[in-house]
Amino acid sequence: MPSLPTVTIVVPCYNEQSTIRLLLEAIRGQSYPLDHLEVVIADGMSTDSTRQEVSSFALAYPELSIRVVDNPARNIPCGLNRAIQSSTGEVLVRLDAHSVPSSDYVARSVADLQAGRGDNVGGVWEIQPGGSGFIARSIAAAAAHPLGVGDAHYRYTDQAQAVDTVPFGAFQRDLLARLSKPAGLGSGPFDESLLTNEDYEFNTRIRQAGGVIWLDPEIRSSYFARPDLASLARQYWRYGFWKQRMLRRYPETLRWRQALPPLFVLSLIVLAIISILFPPAGWLLLIEIVTYLMILALVGLQQAIRRKNPAMLIGIPLAIAVMHLCWGGAFLWSIIRR
Repeated sequence: MPSLPTVTIVVPCYNEQSTIRLLLEAIRGQSYPLDHLEVVIADGMSTDSTRQEVSSFALAYPELSIRVVDNPARNIPCGLNRAIQSSTGEVLVRLDAHSVPSSDYVARSVADLQAGRGDNVGGVWEIQPGGSGFIARSIAAAAAHPLGVGDAHYRYTDQAQAVDTVPFGAFQRDLLARLSKPAGLGSGPFDESLLTNEDYEFNTRIRQAGGVIWLDPEIRSSYFARPDLASLARQYWRYGFWKQRMLRRYPETLRWRQALPPLFVLSLIVLAIISILFPPAGWLLLIEIVTYLMILALVGLQQAIRRKNPAMLIGIPLAIAVMHLCWGGAFLWSIIRR
């Protein structure tokens, strides 16, 4: 029986006063021995009471080692790098400040690593509403539906498998020495030139080095989705913009689910322009829009019946449309900006 390694949980954080204590309570409740655990939070100079929440929790529960480091850059990859630089664990587990891991999250992650199932292992998100009201609940449902997220298995699968990427992830420290470091990467293992998609880029380098990204549905965490359509739109605009930047470096990683939103948005724009000079093209545009709306309506109806919530009939189509249009539009805008 292999000995238990020490584990550092690294957490990038900025203005998370409403959820940071939920995360810390879940970490304290882990089945993994607390004397083998430490938490390093890279705080982006929060302007709310996040640091006070962390400090009060650390004082109340000194048996859990908690350390806060500054992340003046205020972005996720820089925060991860600062936290890793300050860590001491043999295994590094990434979590977000708005996530709540299950009580066996660390134990199962370490077990998979020791069994050699993957070089970076992760699990499935149980997506929770980020607010009250039917829109927040609809966004959470849309973020777990294949029409909204394509083949992102970590949002809904129940089958263990090798995948392209996992949320958060857990890996042994010695993995970092085996990875290539592209120019401009920064001072740590995560690419500081990417404001999002840093985890996908990191996992791409692992796979290029011959490693395996392993998804274990027994490793579970709750993740709070965006509370409203405006914040959802900003999130997916950011995702699409930086995904294109990442794909410039790794074009071979493009997947069908990533290509469809920008192609859909591009087709709407092209048909709208052509229809000005060639009116029959307007009928093609109309057919495309009506077909898309019908598909959204069917998904909304199916989810409304399944969840016994009639409001989903409106909320889920709205959320999925925002995800598609913002992701696809930002992807195209990133190409133009290039």
